[in-house]
Formats: sequence, C-alpha cells, structure tokens
Amino acid sequence: MIDERRLTTEEKALKINLTSDIYGCFAEIGAGQEVAANFFKAGGSSGTIAYTQSAYDMKVSDSMYGEASRYVCEERLITMLETEYGTLKFRLPSKYKESRFFAFSNTVESLNYHKTNQGQGWVGIRFQLNLEAEPNDVILHIKMHDNSHKAQQEALGILGVNLIHACYFHKDDLNEFLENLVHRLPRDRMEIDMLRVSGPDFNNIDNRIIALNLVKRGITDATMFDLTGHVVQPATALYKKNILLMRGRFRPVTKVHIDMIETGKKQFIKESEVKEEDLRVIFELTLKDLTADGKISDKDFVDRAELLGLLGYTVMISNYLKHYKMVDYLASIAKEKRMGVILGVYNLHTIFDERYYDNLPGGLLEAFGRGFGHNVKLFVYPATNVDSGEIYSLSNIKIPAHLKGLLQYLVDNNKMESIEAFDPKLLHIMSDDVLSKIKAGSTSWEEDVPKEVTEAIKKYDLFGFKKIKEVVNN
Repeated sequence: MIDERRLTTEEKALKINLTSDIYGCFAEIGAGQEVAANFFKAGGSSGTIAYTQSAYDMKVSDSMYGEASRYVCEERLITMLETEYGTLKFRLPSKYKESRFFAFSNTVESLNYHKTNQGQGWVGIRFQLNLEAEPNDVILHIKMHDNSHKAQQEALGILGVNLIHACYFHKDDLNEFLENLVHRLPRDRMEIDMLRVSGPDFNNIDNRIIALNLVKRGITDATMFDLTGHVVQPATALYKKNILLMRGRFRPVTKVHIDMIETGKKQFIKESEVKEEDLRVIFELTLKDLTADGKISDKDFVDRAELLGLLGYTVMISNYLKHYKMVDYLASIAKEKRMGVILGVYNLHTIFDERYYDNLPGGLLEAFGRGFGHNVKLFVYPATNVDSGEIYSLSNIKIPAHLKGLLQYLVDNNKMESIEAFDPKLLHIMSDDVLSKIKAGSTSWEEDVPKEVTEAIKKYDLFGFKKIKEVVNN
C-alpha cells in the first residue's frame, strides 16, 4: 500500500489527473494560478481540467461575479464557487453524467512588495463524490507566514493540491483528511484558522469538532463558532467590533457564569466608544480546560459548546494558556476598538504571579505591557473567601506587597475595575460541585444552572447525567 502522506505534490496532482472521472475547473484571484499550474506540470491534465481563469482586474472580477466592497472574503469565495460550478454544469451537460465535477477557487492577498501586510485568503472547493450527486463544499481561511511572495505562492499551490486530493481520497477519516491537508505545510509556513464542510457526504461531520482539531493539532491557535454552531473565521467575525471575553471551563455553565458576563457587559457598555450593537461577547475554552485525564473528549467539548450556544453565546477555542497571549491575539483583531476581559478575583493571583512569566525576557512587566498595553480593560468578579466567608474582591485582594503599586496603577488608569452589581447569592456556585452533583444523581444542582441548561442536561444526558427511573415492585 502506498503511504498517501509521503506523496509529493506532483504525485498527488498526477493521481487526480489519472482518475478518469474527476473533472473540474479552477478560478484563482491573487497569488497567481499556482494550484492549476501544479496539475498542468504533473501531466495528464487534459482529462481533468475543463478550464482555468484568474480575474486580476477588479472590473473583470465584478463583471464575472458581481460588484463587491471586499474581494478577499468568504462571500466572494462562495460566489466564485457557485458561479464556476454552475457554469461547468451548464456548458457540459453530457460530461456531467459521466464525471464527478469540481470547482476549485481561491481569493488571496499575498505578501506585497514592501512586506507591510499579512498574506491571507480564502480557499474552497465544491465537488461531487458520486455521479450526478449533489455537491459538497469545503471552505477554509488561511494565513501565510512565508517572508517572500514567491514562497507564499508555492505554499498556496501545495495547499490546493492537498485539498483536492484529500476531498477525493481521504474524506471518510477526519484525522487523515487534516493530516493530508497540511502535508508539507508546517505551521511556520501556513495556518488554517477556519475550516468548514457541508453537503450530503458530510452529514455526519460536526464542524465544531473540526475546529477543535485545528487547535489540538497546532494548525492554528484559535478558532470560533457562533451560537448556531456555525464555524467562523475570528478576524472576519470580529471585524470592527468591541470584544468582551470570558475565559473558563464552563463544565457546565452556571448561573454565576451568566451573572459574571451580564454584569460585566453592563459595565463595559458604559466605557467610552463602546456601543452594544457593536459588541461581541465571547466565551473562550482553552485546550487545557478541555482536558480530562490527559485527553480531550470531543463529546464533552460539544456538550459545553451546545449549552453556551443554547444561551446565545459565541464560543472560541484556543491554545493560549496564558492570559496576555489571548489578549494580544484578540487585540490584533480589535485594533482601534475596545476590549474587555471578565475574570474571577482568584484568577488575578495567577496573573500577578511572577513565576508565571519565567519564559519572557521582561518577565511580568513584559506580559503586562502586552496584556494591558492595548485598549484593554479587566473587569474583576468577586468571590466568597473560603476561610472567612466574606466577600473577596479587587478592593481587598491579597497580592505581594511589591506588586500593590502596579495593581493600583492599573486601577487608576482605567485598566481594571471591580464588577459591582453582582448577585452575592450566587457566589457559592462552583462548576466542579455542580458536576459532582450531576454525576451523583442529586437534584440540587438544578438550582445552580439556568433553566435552559437544566433542560438540556436532562434531555441529552450531558455530563454523566442519568435519568432516575422509578422502580416499581410488583
């Protein structure tokens, strides 16, 4: 058996060219026609490629796909796929009955001459796995990290061949699909931060699991999906938006989590230049928080995502264990917009722990410069002191004496403030306690979570819940 992972780009293109019933077209905007070129170079392409085209002039592009305000975007890519696939079927109705059609498209901004931009773009394919069947779509967003235009073109060519090859020969195994998709494309060359599949041959695939695997495999550091479970590209979804972030395990989401986000949101909206209509609230799960017994459970992850979506929240998955890295990442997207971060008071102990930043040359000060140097503000939610039972908050937090001046500086300069309108009756709620009660078969946990969450946990047997059945002795 040939190890598909060891095939060169040329060998993959040749295999597709020699598969007699695979037939399609290419439409590439930006970064040259590198994908189609690989199929021409491999030989035998006359039976595979119907046509290729590249609309570099915006006026030509508008005449083919309609006018657009942005050319490197998901909407443009989908229009290209729809237009080219429809055109292929219209032009060759007889060929359609004997071949599995595909339309491959990309719209990409590669590195400019002065190297002042980030190479990025959208890549996709619409394809059939069976004759005359409804097609499937695979849509992805890429970031290109090579430091030359030529190298980025080459990487794009490799990705395109990998994508077409994986769609036709590795569709049934997600691990193999992803492994082949990034073959010969290490992370320092290319990053895929959004991948979504749809169509009759992908009905059993949950795109949120794909999103999780992108982060788990290190293909990207963060990806996200909205309240409907629809996977979105972070920079696009958060474009020109104010961001309010809360990090946590949410296993499960409780009433105290909702109180944190809602009270924090009310305070954040009072900040200058923050309008509710331009605000995006994000619940973030890190890989560490998704790990149980050393492994990441896909089901456990989906359970948490379902509950957060049910409550109307956007979910982000990331590999940013440290707070400042997550803030740095989101701030690069928000840019001139404001960003708020909600966290519990005990999390501040970690943020002010100097040992946490041993990996940085500038230590704690470097981390704080990156975490607070942007237009960022922390909103600190109180807790009940485990020893005294009193409210433990930003006003009486215990941190090393030599760091108290730094804390006061952040407060005085509107970088940090306490959440004031919290509900003290909820401070006793802990997710781990709720989880233990669920698994133990107790019913008292129902008081600690929103009604919608209670109903979902019972209906779908989430987090180890088992319906208690009355045993009737005859």
